Amino acid sequence: MRKELIVLLVILGVFLAIGCTGNGNEATNETDNSVVAETSSSEQNPDAITVSAAASLTEAFTDIESQFETENPDVDVNFNFAGSGNLRQQIEGGAPVDVFASANQNHMDILAGEKLIENSTRKDFAQNSLVLIVPTNSDLNITGIKDLTAPEVEKISIGNPETAPVGKYATQALTEAGIWDQIKDKTILAEDVKQVLTYVERGEVDAGFVYMTDAKTADPGTIKVVATVPVNTSISYPIAVVSDSDNKEEAQEFVDFITGDEGQEILEKYGFTPESE
Repeated sequence: MRKELIVLLVILGVFLAIGCTGNGNEATNETDNSVVAETSSSEQNPDAITVSAAASLTEAFTDIESQFETENPDVDVNFNFAGSGNLRQQIEGGAPVDVFASANQNHMDILAGEKLIENSTRKDFAQNSLVLIVPTNSDLNITGIKDLTAPEVEKISIGNPETAPVGKYATQALTEAGIWDQIKDKTILAEDVKQVLTYVERGEVDAGFVYMTDAKTADPGTIKVVATVPVNTSISYPIAVVSDSDNKEEAQEFVDFITGDEGQEILEKYGFTPESE
């Protein structure tokens, strides 16, 4: 009986040892799985930043997004393209924006005055030019801005000067040329430069003012550039981190990319002139 009891106790001890070891492995596996799940979740959910950018930057910034996210997999860029004035007003209204890129200095200056951007992050990153375009099939003899005063020219599209810098540049140029009063009743206001381009592409207006970079994105065979329009101020684009951003480090990474060599090369590909030139 004593021997049988000893054997039984030994067997029972072995089973208990195996049970404890198994529980330990399960606990270890649970911990390992938790770490893997957490790591996987982190990789699949990068920090997202919202970049509010002038409509004229649509194609260039969309291209830049791909390259930037490849080099910065921990950052997911979401764009909000519109007229710079509308974007400024959204930021003033508390919209959750991390980076603002404007098509002129005025809207950035306003935000700076309201302490809504981080001034130390503000940089000029590109320049553009203003052009006059007409539908390709136009039979009107429009070769320059003074031809817009002709009675047969009935509809001219410009961006809304209050919200779209391209419209502000156009009205300034027309005023300096002394013809604004003659054509202002012919103007069709657009929300932004892309809408101006669409109006001309569709032949809904006789002429329109857009940036050269936007003219290059027109559907083939729809428009032609008839003149480069001189402006009294440089069409310069500033960019900055928004003060209320919750992702300032990632926002700064995007600003640095835009103003760095890779960002500048992509902007130049789309017709922008690097600010350094």
